[in-house]
Amino acid sequence: MYEISEAFVSIRDFMEQGGDVLWGIAFLVLFMWTMIFERVFYYAQGYNEYIAGLVQQWESREDKTSWYALQIREKYMSQAKVEINRNLSLIQTCVAVAPLFGLLGTVTGMIEVFQVMAFNGGGDARSMAGGVSKATLPTMAGMVVALSGVFATIYLNGASLKREQMLNKVIKRY
Repeated sequence: MYEISEAFVSIRDFMEQGGDVLWGIAFLVLFMWTMIFERVFYYAQGYNEYIAGLVQQWESREDKTSWYALQIREKYMSQAKVEINRNLSLIQTCVAVAPLFGLLGTVTGMIEVFQVMAFNGGGDARSMAGGVSKATLPTMAGMVVALSGVFATIYLNGASLKREQMLNKVIKRY
């Protein structure tokens, strides 16, 4: 139990050192990884069930060769592609926004340094170092969030492309 409380204290101290922008980055990373885990779970479980339903609908049709039937097939394919790629652009947006939050933390931290310098007539080294720390930590956190999101996005894009390619094999064109 002591280790858990110590971990929470360390996280709280880190968040206080980074300033308010670090909380925004924390919420962003929580949201982004929730979306990533949703996609991973969907690709592992929900995708197969969804495609099985589409295949059953297609296979239950008697007419599979007319122009109308091919349009229905295209509709099924489009719906499946939308379902496969759901939330991927949102995840990519989170990856792009994370470094911007880090830069916002840099700016707010440097503003604090300049305020200390102006208020103290040049400021002492200790208070300036605190402002520089508040400027550096959000930048680092934003980059770490973006980098982890890039790796996850690469995996998810590959997985979605693989599933899109499998669609043509599963929903056969006669």
